[in-house]
Amino acid sequence: MKKFWQTMNRVYDRVMLAVFIAALLVVIYALYDTMYVYDHATGRDYLGFKPDSENQENSVQAATISDDMVAWITLDDTNIDYPVMQGSSNNAYLNTDPFGNYSLSGSIFLDSRNAGDFTDPYSVIYGHHMEYKMMFGALDDYLDDSFLKSHTHGTLLVGRDGKTSYELEVFYAMTTDAKDESVFDPENYELLLENFRKLSMDRQERIVCLSTCSGDASTTRIVVFAYLLGTQREAAVNE
Repeated sequence: MKKFWQTMNRVYDRVMLAVFIAALLVVIYALYDTMYVYDHATGRDYLGFKPDSENQENSVQAATISDDMVAWITLDDTNIDYPVMQGSSNNAYLNTDPFGNYSLSGSIFLDSRNAGDFTDPYSVIYGHHMEYKMMFGALDDYLDDSFLKSHTHGTLLVGRDGKTSYELEVFYAMTTDAKDESVFDPENYELLLENFRKLSMDRQERIVCLSTCSGDASTTRIVVFAYLLGTQREAAVNE
């Protein structure tokens, strides 16, 4: 009997050791997965490819990013500094990074119904809501009126070479339902304008909408609106 219990104790010890190792491996994988997603969301891998009209070397580097890159968006004093992709559908870059690889953080992408050169009167750009204000997680801050008023400036470099450079002027932020067609259907621009007129916002400028999720398993979206102003290149000529 004593020998039996000794054997059982050894079996128990081995089982517990196996359980401990398995749990440790799960924890290690979870940490690796979190760090992998976070690293892909920071945009560090992309900044070296940011187009710069004054430094054409970057336009050569950008060739390693998918040909679906249509612009580069930057909002000053935030983590938003990313390439903007556009696929044949709005699912194309939901879980695909700008290099064409699978990624949970996906890419910042332009609505597939919009013109890639941002000549439409209204364009919608989407991005995942990531932790640490990565990707479009930083849009949360714009719901604070004081933050919005002090963070109105951004830049949109259009095209892979970035030669067309627009200024972004953030003017409004809100939450809405994901099925709100006045916001998420680029063809409903007039309906959107009608809503803005009610808020005394009726400037005749092109508008860009930035959209992200408000939380897990939620249909609520955070949307930030910005005017797309004349190109910096044109402004320099007129000065």
